[in-house]
Amino acid sequence: MQLNFKVFGSGEPLIILHGLLGSLDNWQSLAKKYAEHFTVYIVDLRNHGKSPHSDEFSYEDMVEDLLEFCETNYIFNCHLLGHSMGGKVAMQFAINYPAYIDKLIVADIAPVQYEPGHNEIFEALSKVDLSLIIKREEVDQILQEKISNYSVRQFLMKGLTRGEGNKFEWKFNLTAIWENYQNILGTFEASEPFEKPSLFVSGGNSSYVDASNFYIIDHYFPKNTKEVIENVGHWLHAENPKVFYEKTFNFLSS
Repeated sequence: MQLNFKVFGSGEPLIILHGLLGSLDNWQSLAKKYAEHFTVYIVDLRNHGKSPHSDEFSYEDMVEDLLEFCETNYIFNCHLLGHSMGGKVAMQFAINYPAYIDKLIVADIAPVQYEPGHNEIFEALSKVDLSLIIKREEVDQILQEKISNYSVRQFLMKGLTRGEGNKFEWKFNLTAIWENYQNILGTFEASEPFEKPSLFVSGGNSSYVDASNFYIIDHYFPKNTKEVIENVGHWLHAENPKVFYEKTFNFLSS
C-alpha cells in the first residue's frame, strides 16, 4: 500500500507515525522544527488521513506498509518516532527490521496489551450521520453529547473533510478501525530484542505507561532511556511541544 506523506528539511531521515484516529497533520508543526536538522517524513498510516482505506487493519499490515514506504523512498537507515498506535507500529517495525533503524522513539505507549479505552469515542462518532451535516459545528454539537473534553473533540474534528459533492466525510476509515480495534489494543511478537538505542517518553498525567511496564520495555528494548514530561497527558507532544522536542532532539543528537 502506498502511504500518503509529507517531507520537510534535509539531513538524516526521521519518520514520524501518528496515533489512532489521527493523521500526519497532527505532527506538522513539530516536523518543521525537526526539519532544521533532519529530513522529516510524516506519514498517514493505512485507514487514516489521505492514505488508502482497507478492511485489513493490523500491526503486521502497518509494518509492511512502512517497509514498502521505506523501500519506495530509498530509506534504508532512519530514525523512527511513533506516538500511541504509531508507537506500537514503530516498535514492531524496529523488532522486525532492525537494520532500517538507527534510533527509535516511542511516545506514551508500551509493548503491552491494553484494555478498551475508546468505546465512548467510537459511540460518539457512530452517532454522527454525515449525510445530514451542513456545518462543522453540528458535528461538534453531536460529539459533545458523549465527549465533554474539548481537546478530544477538536482532535477528532481534524479528521473531518469534504469529499465528493462537497459532502462531509471522515478521513479515517471508522468501520475498519472499529472492526479491528482488538488488534490495535494488542501487543506484538518478538523473537529477538531491539539492540539499538531507544527512547520511551511518556506523559506524567497519562495512564498509558507506568512502572509496571518497565520490565517488558527493558526486555524488548534493552538499550532504552525513559523520560517523563510532567503535567501532560497522552497527547504530550501537543500539550508541551517545547519540552517534547527538547527531549527527543537531545536523544537523536547524542
